[in-house]
Amino acid sequence: MRVAIGSALAETTPLGVSRADLDRLDERVGVAADRIERGRAAADFGYAALDLPERTDPAPIESAAASLADAETLLTIGIGGSSLGAATLARALGEDGRTLFLDNVDPAHTRGLLDDLDLESTALNVVSRSGTTAETLANFLVVREVMDEAGVDWTTRTVVTTGDSGNLRELAEAHDLPVLAVPDGAPGRFSALSPVGLLAPAFQGADIEAILEGGKRVAGGLGDSLFETPAYAYGATAYALEERGANINAVMPYAEALEAFAEWFAQLWAESLGKDRRGQTPARALGATDQHSQLQLYRAGPRDKLITLVRPRDRPNLPIPETELDGIGYLSGEDLGGLLDAEFDATAASLAESGVPSVEIAIDAIDEHGIGELLVGMEAACIMVGELSDVETFTQPAVEWGKQATRDLLRGEGSLPETPTLVVED
Repeated sequence: MRVAIGSALAETTPLGVSRADLDRLDERVGVAADRIERGRAAADFGYAALDLPERTDPAPIESAAASLADAETLLTIGIGGSSLGAATLARALGEDGRTLFLDNVDPAHTRGLLDDLDLESTALNVVSRSGTTAETLANFLVVREVMDEAGVDWTTRTVVTTGDSGNLRELAEAHDLPVLAVPDGAPGRFSALSPVGLLAPAFQGADIEAILEGGKRVAGGLGDSLFETPAYAYGATAYALEERGANINAVMPYAEALEAFAEWFAQLWAESLGKDRRGQTPARALGATDQHSQLQLYRAGPRDKLITLVRPRDRPNLPIPETELDGIGYLSGEDLGGLLDAEFDATAASLAESGVPSVEIAIDAIDEHGIGELLVGMEAACIMVGELSDVETFTQPAVEWGKQATRDLLRGEGSLPETPTLVVED
């Protein structure tokens, strides 16, 4: 993984970091890196996530995937960290439509998805650490009933990914379902390189050992300086820019296969760092599509953003045909990959010219090694920001409040706080 931070320096942007400030910040990075390594050595909650590439055993995941080999489609039922990592890996490594995700309780969407499924050739992966997640269990109950009504034995193609106890564990034991273990020591959003995230790509035929190897390369190479560790360079730069007023982090991958990565990143950044009135608000964009929808704001709007540009160094080629049309002869002899890279470079230059800070992240290719590196690199960067910001990176108390309020409402217990009422309708 390569991280370029030149466009986030003071000589490029008014929000930027001076070289002297970067040197001073590097001293704090060294102290934070030491804390992270001590947390990893002690297998402390959260820090232990960085060792998942080393700890995760691919054998049970591959065995579970093999048990589903006669299925045409895998439907993963989960939400948040129980879904986004798997979706990122699956969509980066296979665009064949064999993996689908049910991660919301919108009845219209759920009904439409089920209406389009060939239930007899569909396998299920139900994912919840606690085994009590309301949205996940509600969707699973709906899917199970639809299969029962269609005469499909859902027990023959269902894998449960959960913790040591809870409703899902009991269900799996009652029906003798294969179970994959949610890892100890890692919040869901940090669990992509574990059974939580790896069954979907394994089902597609991806080399999950190579994904883990990519993650190991980053996790094993974390140093004590931002000048030597790409992940810490990104994290420290994002922290420094937030301190200077860049309160929004717009992540813009230049590859359709990485669109789900931007969604995964948004949860990682928001849920980990949004505490104590701190944290950058993640925004999602897609290059080059959103050059035509969002770049106007990024370049000419408020100076409160960091733009994170992501791309692979190597892409497939798809030549652009010769044309007789006037005015676009410059496209002749080019290919779509070259055009997309030119769009990336032009966007980076446009942002720099207008004084908007950006950071460029590159992986060698969108393959197993590359996506493993990218996910673990961003996890390490996030943990570094948390250390520098002095927030509790691995908790999510605001999320837990909402979960409890939802349960109370459904049970008819308690009530929501009163708010002023002002309604306008026609």
